[in-house]
This record gives sequence, C-alpha cells and structure tokens, in this order.
Amino acid sequence: MTVRGVLWLLLFSGAAIGVSGYTVTTSNANVQVEENKGVDLTCAHSGDFGSNVLLRWKFKDRKGSQVFVVHDGKPTAPYANRLTVYGGSNLRFTTVTRKDTGVYTCEITSSDKTQVGETNVNLTVLVPPSVPYCIVPSSVTTGRTATMSCSDESASPPPTYRWYKNNVLLPDNPSNVAGFKNATYRLNPKTGILEFPAAAKTDTADYYCESVNSAGPAQRCRAMKMEVRDLNTGGIVAGVIVALLLVALLIFAIWFAKKKGYLPAKKESSSKMNASYHPPPSGAGDDADFTQKSSFVV
Repeated sequence: MTVRGVLWLLLFSGAAIGVSGYTVTTSNANVQVEENKGVDLTCAHSGDFGSNVLLRWKFKDRKGSQVFVVHDGKPTAPYANRLTVYGGSNLRFTTVTRKDTGVYTCEITSSDKTQVGETNVNLTVLVPPSVPYCIVPSSVTTGRTATMSCSDESASPPPTYRWYKNNVLLPDNPSNVAGFKNATYRLNPKTGILEFPAAAKTDTADYYCESVNSAGPAQRCRAMKMEVRDLNTGGIVAGVIVALLLVALLIFAIWFAKKKGYLPAKKESSSKMNASYHPPPSGAGDDADFTQKSSFVV
C-alpha cells in the first residue's frame, strides 16, 4: 500500500470513530491559591455540543458533601456575591477560603440534551499549619498500650505530623534507622497517631508533635510528659488487707452488740401463742347441773 493510501485510511478511520466528538476539558486540573485571594477555574467543550449548552458546576468538599456552584449557567445563592461565569463556562472567584478546598466538576449538556460531558478541577486553598491539638497520657502501666494523637484540622493541604521524644525526632520507620532498631512504637505521619503497644520504662519522656505542610512554617504543641510505671502490687495487697480488716471489725461489732443486749431481741412468731382456758360447751354444763339437783330431790 502506498503512503497516500495509508493517509487516506487513517483519515477515514478517524472520521468513522469520531475522534474529536463531545469533549470537555480544563487547562489546569490542579489549582492552588492562597486563602482570601482570587482564582480562576477553566472549562472548555467541543463544538459538537452545540451553541446553546446547559452549564453546571458542582463542588465536593473533603468530607464528601456536594453542592451546586453554578446551575443553568448562573451562580447559586451561596456563591453569587463572590463568583462569576465568564467565557461561557469558566469560573472566577474573587476570594476563596479554606472551606472552598475540594473537587469542582464542570458538566456540559448538549443543546438537544442527548450528550453530557464533564471534567474535574482540584482546588487547594493554601492554609499554613496551626498549633496542633495533642493528647499524651500522663501515666501508663508497664506493658500496657499507650496511644498519643496529634491533629490540625485547619491546615491545607492536609498536613503530615512529626513526633519528638525529649526534643529528638522519632523516625516513621524506626527499624530502618540506627539507634532506633529496638524501638517498638508505631507512628503514622498522616493521622498523627503514635502508639506504644507495650510501654516500657525507657519510654518515659517529654513528647510533642509538629504539623507540617507546604503552605507555611511548621507548628508544634507544647511538650507533655508520659511516665511509665510498674504495677503497684504492694499497694493492691495493702488495700485488700485493709478491706478484710474492716469486714472483720464490722462482724465483731455486731457480735458484741448482740452479746451486751444493745440490739433488740427478735419477737416470737405470732403462731406461738400462750395457752388459755377454754370453757366446756354450754350444753354440757346444763346437764351436769341437772343431775346434781335431781340427787337432792331423791
């Protein structure tokens, strides 16, 4: 086959499968902007959709909640005072906040409503780290699990976390670092959880956490001490002995009070009644009197 024949074949195949039909694109799929500044989100569509298209922009935040930003080509009420549509399908924010971080979907529907296309734009509003909220247990029993947590909800993009022990950075994977190969802790830099599955006395120290992202300098919480103590068996035994002595003293007090008559005696049961005289039936008494009187008459 000649070169001309190959070219004709390629052109014919491209037309048959509709290479350029019904496409929706964006010039920047990942946009970053500082908080309280303006930003543009772009969206373009091919001519196949026609001139009178239906435009909608949807927004999904980090938690998965979704709302309309633009519906039927017009900004919705929550966005009307700081957003405009330009160039047919592009968005322009005059100002953004950290709550605007998320995924924006541009949806184009053809004029005859038979074709729908869309594209996504990821918007990240840059917010530097703030002082993280840290939880460190003050006391843990040897061999028990100890868990520390660190969180910074406002930082954007989402921060990573670093933990320090006595001002020494704890590596994410201690088994790969000399000097930490015997460490038994587990550290998740994405969630900020630091866990000691079986705390030892060597884990007693001052701990603090740092929140880190690309928007600004790292921030740390104040250092807090965790102390690992052995189980106080002596105290437990002493407590049991004291409890037994109190029970024995109570029993003796009750016995002594009964012996001295300080406690009232139990009343006899009502079923045990004193014996009493019951006179014979009245009929029997009359016969006896009659017999006696008759003997006098005779």
